[in-house]
Order: sequence, then C-alpha cells, then structure tokens
Amino acid sequence: MASTTPLLGIMACNRAVGSETAHAVMHRYTTTSMALSDCQALLLPPITNGFDAAGVARVLDGFLLTGSPSNVGPHHYGDQCEGDGPFDPARDSVAFLITEAMIKAKKPVFGICRGFQELNVFFGGTLRRDVGHGAHGGLSHHAPDGASFDEMFLFGHNVTIEQGGLLETIHGHGLLKVNSVHYQGIGRLGDDLRCEAVADDGLIEAFSADQNGAPILAVQWHPEYQGFDKDLSEGFFGTLKKALKREAIG
Repeated sequence: MASTTPLLGIMACNRAVGSETAHAVMHRYTTTSMALSDCQALLLPPITNGFDAAGVARVLDGFLLTGSPSNVGPHHYGDQCEGDGPFDPARDSVAFLITEAMIKAKKPVFGICRGFQELNVFFGGTLRRDVGHGAHGGLSHHAPDGASFDEMFLFGHNVTIEQGGLLETIHGHGLLKVNSVHYQGIGRLGDDLRCEAVADDGLIEAFSADQNGAPILAVQWHPEYQGFDKDLSEGFFGTLKKALKREAIG
C-alpha cells in the first residue's frame, strides 16, 4: 500500500570527505523538515549525468533548497567577476533543473539561505557579495570572525515583515528577529517574486511567489536551526507542511 506521507526532495551538495567527494546535507535540514513538516525526506544528489528532472519531480510532493558553504556561480546572474568561492556548479545545475520541473508540475519549492539566493537567481535576479561584516549600510549579516558554531547561528537582526504578504499571515505584521549567517544577499529581486521581509539596511531577506500554481517561499535566515527561535522554525516548516499537502498557505 502506497504511503500517504508527503515526500520532500532536499537538495544535497558536493562536499570533500578526505580524498573523496560526498553528497551531503546537514542533519538539521532533514530532521527539522521531517519533524515539523510531517514528511519523508529524499536527498537529491548534485549529479548532472543521466539526470531526469521531470522524472524526479513526478515522485516528489515538494522541493527544499538548503543552505551551503558554497555560493551560486556569478555567471548565472550575469556577473563576470570571479566571485568568492567555494562554488558547486553541479548543485547549481541540478537545483535549477529540479526547480523548473517542480514549477511545471505545480509543486512547492522552498529555499533557505543559499536556496533563497538560488531561487532569486533562477527568477532572473542578481546577488551582491558585500553584506558580511557591516559593509552593507553598516548592518552585519554574519557573526564576527572566531564565533563558535552556536554563536554564529544565534547572531541576528530584525527584519520588517511586509504588509499583505505570506509572512504576515504566519508571523503578523511588524518586526521579526531572525538569525543571520551569510556574506551574500539579493542585489536585484527576481521577476515575479514578492518581497516578504526587509532588513534595516534595505536588504531583502524573504520572498514568495505563486508560479504556475506552484507555491514558492524562501528566506535568507535559518529556520532549520531550532535553537534560535521556535516560531521561526514552526512558521516556515508549518507552511511547508501545508504546501506539501496541497493546502492553501496564504
């Protein structure tokens, strides 16, 4: 008998393990997704050879683009500068292909951190690379050098939730304290994306869309890190849960 539990595809990355390459997803993405979105998880390797995005999309109920130490290749958003690595070109390719296939299939696509940036680029937006230690309007978007792992993910700032958007239905209007672990951010917002939250320095930190009937939600912060704020985790993954079950999310 087929399971009625939704199946969430979670994007993996190429990571070096000793002298070999491994396909990896940090534990917190899978465990938080499964616990709070009431789903099964399927890790999707960044392999382009023989890859069938449409076939993968047929078996998934949703797709989550995770955070990663790697950055989106600058050429994807028209920047010919070398940029700041590490890069993961196979992840770029697979992520864009699955996103396109999921949207064609009218299935939800959610993004966190790098996934947020990937989706902005997918929709024709650009990225900037100067938002780390106070370079962008004086607001630091990353913990100081030397911070411990927990200190890094507990570092944060406020964002203002836009009126009339999806995040307002989740968290209400006004200020929301989010954690902040990124050196890059949105330059120009992608086509057909709705800004959902903005930092005090004007940097867009969340967006949504309904593309071909496929719900899109992406945030720059890390709701999968549950040690920061339970409401952030439950709000994002509770919305993903609704989307996986084809329920209205806005």
